[in-house]
Amino acid sequence: MTEHSVLGDTAHRIANRIADGRSFLFVPGDRPERFAKAIASGADAVILDLEDAVPPERKSTAREAVRVYLQERDAHGVPVLVRINAASSAWFQADIDALTETTPDALMVPKAESADAFAALARALPGVPLVPLVESARGLVELHAIALAPGVARLALGHIDFIADMGMSPSDEEAELTPLRFALAVASRAAGLPPPIDGVTVAIDDPDRLHLDAQRAQRLGFTAKLCIHPRQIAALHAALRPGDEAIAWAKRVITADAAAGGAAFQLDGRMVDAPVVLQARRIAAQHARYSEEDSR
Repeated sequence: MTEHSVLGDTAHRIANRIADGRSFLFVPGDRPERFAKAIASGADAVILDLEDAVPPERKSTAREAVRVYLQERDAHGVPVLVRINAASSAWFQADIDALTETTPDALMVPKAESADAFAALARALPGVPLVPLVESARGLVELHAIALAPGVARLALGHIDFIADMGMSPSDEEAELTPLRFALAVASRAAGLPPPIDGVTVAIDDPDRLHLDAQRAQRLGFTAKLCIHPRQIAALHAALRPGDEAIAWAKRVITADAAAGGAAFQLDGRMVDAPVVLQARRIAAQHARYSEEDSR
């Protein structure tokens, strides 16, 4: 196998892991002693954060720590993303310049509001997948253009910033944000992207809240969440795991579909056709993934 094909296979594998990831764990970029712990946390991907987690006086320190880590790390392990500072900030260009010297597995871009900005990023860092964070009213208005922009690999929701931008006061259940989440799911599907990544649950030691938040996101078409502490990883994966009843139903649908030869059929007094079978196959695929992880 040639070096080019090895690099191509690695890039393809990393892209798939970002597309399929359920948990994306933030770690402050100025805390390099936490990087290895984050990698070992069980998260599907780690985000080295140069933005909100780092105070202004430590931006340069964080940028250098991230640059050094990316140069020295094992690039074949857990995918490592970097969240840069917003394009409107004083630190944006320095972030981009540092990352041209080494390559993260993907770039998380905050305050996503312009498809043109993503085209410029794709030129500056060719081949690096981009994950826009939709965090404002303008970002929502430009959502479909952003989803179709060059290099965009997956959408993510920054709902805390969106709430601040809109001056909202949502309830704990965040029903007021349902249209926003639904819009991200629709834009992702229309653009041919993987399902989007939901925003953080700020309650670190409340697995019940995390479980409810994850299942709400899942009902709206999300398959992943941003996390802010390693303790959230196992609880998130458990929340997204199909239950025994769903698995049993999916197996019965798939078996009955095979017997029906692809034609519509009745199961438990209900009509089952192609869209329902597709849902069953997705549940079965999720179950297979968890079973594979359990066997490791």
